[in-house]
Amino acid sequence: MTGAEDARTGELVRLRRVRDRIDREYAQPLDVEALARGAHMSAGHLSRRFKDAFGESPYSYLMTRRIERAMALLRLGELSVTEVCLAVGVQSLGTFSTRFTELVGVPPSVFQREYAAGHDIAGIPACVAKQVTRPVRNREAATASRA
Repeated sequence: MTGAEDARTGELVRLRRVRDRIDREYAQPLDVEALARGAHMSAGHLSRRFKDAFGESPYSYLMTRRIERAMALLRLGELSVTEVCLAVGVQSLGTFSTRFTELVGVPPSVFQREYAAGHDIAGIPACVAKQVTRPVRNREAATASRA
C-alpha cells in the first residue's frame, strides 16, 4: 500500500468511528466540533469527508438517528412528544418537530396518534418494520420512486 492509500484508509477508519459514535451516543449533546475533535480533524474537514463517505453531513446523520429512535418511542405511546424530543437528545421542540416532519412526512403528534389508532405494523418482524418505517430523505424518496 502506498502512503496515500494508508492515509485514505486511516481517514475512513476515523470516519466510521465518528459514525459509530453517533449511533451509540445520539441522545447525548453531540455537535460537529466535538465529533471532529474526537476524530482529530477540523469540523469543516470532518463534514466534507463524512458527506463524501456516507452521503450526508454528520449533523444530518445524527438527526436521522434521533428521529428513528423517536419513532420507536412514539410507537410505544408511553411518553409525550416533548418527552420523546428530550429523550433523543434534541433540546428544541420546534427543531424536533420540523425535522421529524421533513423526514417522516407527518408531525410527531400525528405519527403518535395514528400509530395509537391502529396504524401499526402488527405481525411484521421488528427488523422488517424498522427498515420499512425508516425516515426517508426527500432525495432518497425521489430516487426510490423512479426505481
